[in-house]
Amino acid sequence: MSARPDTSTHNTIRNPRPALLVLEDGTTFRGRSFGAEGETFGEAVFATGMTGYQETLTDPSYRGQVVVATAPHIGNTGWNDEDDESRQVWVAGLVVRDIARMPSNWRSRRSLPDELTAQGVVGITDVDTRALTRHLRERGSMRVGISTTATDPAALRAQVLQQPSMAGRDLVDDVTVTAAEVIPAVGEHRFTVAAIDLGIKSRTPYRMAERGITTHVLPATTSFAELQAIGADGVFFSNGPGDPATTDGPRDLLRQVLEAQIPYFGICFGNQVFGRALGFGTFKLKYGHRGINQPVMDLTTRKVEITAHNHGFAVDAPIGEAVDTPYGVATVSHVCLNDDVVEGLELRRDGKLAAFSVQYHPEAAAGPHDASYLFDRFVQLMSGEAN
Repeated sequence: MSARPDTSTHNTIRNPRPALLVLEDGTTFRGRSFGAEGETFGEAVFATGMTGYQETLTDPSYRGQVVVATAPHIGNTGWNDEDDESRQVWVAGLVVRDIARMPSNWRSRRSLPDELTAQGVVGITDVDTRALTRHLRERGSMRVGISTTATDPAALRAQVLQQPSMAGRDLVDDVTVTAAEVIPAVGEHRFTVAAIDLGIKSRTPYRMAERGITTHVLPATTSFAELQAIGADGVFFSNGPGDPATTDGPRDLLRQVLEAQIPYFGICFGNQVFGRALGFGTFKLKYGHRGINQPVMDLTTRKVEITAHNHGFAVDAPIGEAVDTPYGVATVSHVCLNDDVVEGLELRRDGKLAAFSVQYHPEAAAGPHDASYLFDRFVQLMSGEAN
C-alpha cells in the first residue's frame, strides 16, 4: 500500500454524520460516523485487545465481520505503514466508544478515520460498547448493520436479516493469494516451507524467515502435485475467515500431506482444517475468542501461555483421549483455561511427533509472544529432532 499524506496533526473526524447500528434481534445503538459513509453488514463480534487495532483491522480472518472494540479509546496511535498484516483492511465495519480526535505517535502517518475512509470502511463511534459487548456475550455473535444514511431501525434490520450468517460461509477465496509469493530466509537458508494461504498474516512468514525458513505462500487451491514440486521440507496452513466446515479442498490436500508424512504445522483456521483432516468435526462458538489475552495451557509441557486469538469456530475433539486415525494417533495438545475449548492438536507416529497445530496466533504481531516457541517446534519437526 502506498503512503498517503500525513494527516496526523489534523482533527480526525470532519463533519461527522449521525450513524445507526442495528443487530438482527432489533437491538439498536445510535452514534456518530467516522471513516467511510454508507452502509455495511456483517457478523458483530467483540475483540478485547487493548492495543493492536491496526493489526486487527488488517487480519484477513476478520473478513465479513464488524468488530466491536472493548477498549474504550481507539485511534490514539493513528495508522502507520509498517504494521499492516495484509494488503488491506478486511473488517466489514468498526464500532468504538471513543475515537481519538487527534493521533499522537512518532510512527503515525495518518489517522484511523482517514485510513478507513480511504479504504471504504464504515465506522461508528459514541456507542456504549460495554453494553453492546455484554449483549453479544449473553445472546451470541449475530448479524449487524451500520448505516450513515438510514434513520429507521426497522428498515435497517430488514436488510440485516437478509444477510448470510457466518455458519456455512466459505470466505477463503476472498482472501487467498492468486499466485505464489516467496519470502526468503533471513541469513542462512535451512528449510523450505509450503504455506497454504487461507488468510495468512504477514508476520507469520517473517517469524519463519527469522529461523532460516524460505516460505512459499501458495493459493488455497494449490494441488498436492504443485505442492510437491516445491520440494518443501514442511507444510503450513494459515489462519483464515469463514466456516471451516466448508473447506473440503484444503482438508483433502492436507490428508495427502499427512499420507506423504510431510511435517505439518497449522494455526487458527489451519488447526480447524487439521481437525477435519483427522476426522473430527467443528462447531461454532457462542461468541468466540478475539483478543490478545487468552490463557492457554500446553498439555505437552503443562505451561500456561497468554495468547492472541481470533476464532469463532472450534474443533470438536475429546480432551485427554488418544484417537487412532489413518495417519497416526491424534490428541488434544492445548486447551483454553477460560472455557476448555480445544486450542491445539498433535499427531504422533510410533510415539514421535509428526504434525501439530494451534487455534491461536503464535506470530502475535501486537503481542503477546508467549507462544513463539511453536515456530521452533516446527523447525525441530522438520529437522527430525521433535519428540
